[in-house]
Amino acid sequence: MTDAQLILIAGPYRSGTDGDPDRIAHNLARLEQAAWPVFQLGHVPLIGEWAALPILRVAAESGVDVETGPDVMYETASRLLGHCDAVLRLPGESAGADADVAIARRRGLPVYFDIAEVPARA
Repeated sequence: MTDAQLILIAGPYRSGTDGDPDRIAHNLARLEQAAWPVFQLGHVPLIGEWAALPILRVAAESGVDVETGPDVMYETASRLLGHCDAVLRLPGESAGADADVAIARRRGLPVYFDIAEVPARA
């Protein structure tokens, strides 16, 4: 048993999609499917894309070239990890999710690789 944690869910988003919007949407849905079990355990799930995608949309609307400009996705996740208590790493190749794990480990945060590893809230 533990206190409520803010848990970043990390896994493939664009990886393996060749930029296909349907495959990207499928990856986001997979990340989101992990949110409910985290919540049921008494924690607050967080997905970096939930924060980064609106930032990217507004940046693009403001004329920023989001394809060659700042890496909003990785930077947003990095900043969020300064506030998170743990990471749940979903399976699948993802340089971004691997970076999230590395940052979490540097900060001494727990990294879970299966929902069964996430402790229930006290």
